[in-house]
Amino acid sequence: MIHRLLSRYLTPLAATVLMAACATPTVYQQDTGTVMERPSEAGGRLKPMPIRPLNVQADCRFKDEVGYSGSALLDVSYSEVSRFKASVSVPKRGSCHFDLADFEQVRKEPHVELRASDGCVVRMWEQGDQVTVAFAQCASRCDRNTFDYVWPILVDRPSGLCN
Repeated sequence: MIHRLLSRYLTPLAATVLMAACATPTVYQQDTGTVMERPSEAGGRLKPMPIRPLNVQADCRFKDEVGYSGSALLDVSYSEVSRFKASVSVPKRGSCHFDLADFEQVRKEPHVELRASDGCVVRMWEQGDQVTVAFAQCASRCDRNTFDYVWPILVDRPSGLCN
């Protein structure tokens, strides 16, 4: 009887504790204009990451093992986008195309944001030495259902290479 009671109540409790132990820390944005970094293993405390202007230049192409490919032409100085052109090709699905001429820059900090009249949004932000170029609500810029398979483009700032 005691064994059944223990297993009935302790098993779910143990599962909950194990799941909580596997959770990753969350990154929070404070009203002070700083973004919090994940705690380092050494310090274990959140440290503010200063918001600074985005600076990146790239003219790159990439292709992975299964044929997913793309290109990016990017020139951002002090969070002001002067050149942007990107394309992504998904095997057996189609391709997507993005050009600065179709967008208006609506945000500079804490990330760069471009918006098109059709609702397509392009966001750019830095993560260490990498700059992420992400797309949202951009199905109209793609063939068929290609947008469902589009991933962000990652640009390595020091080398200008992307993937």
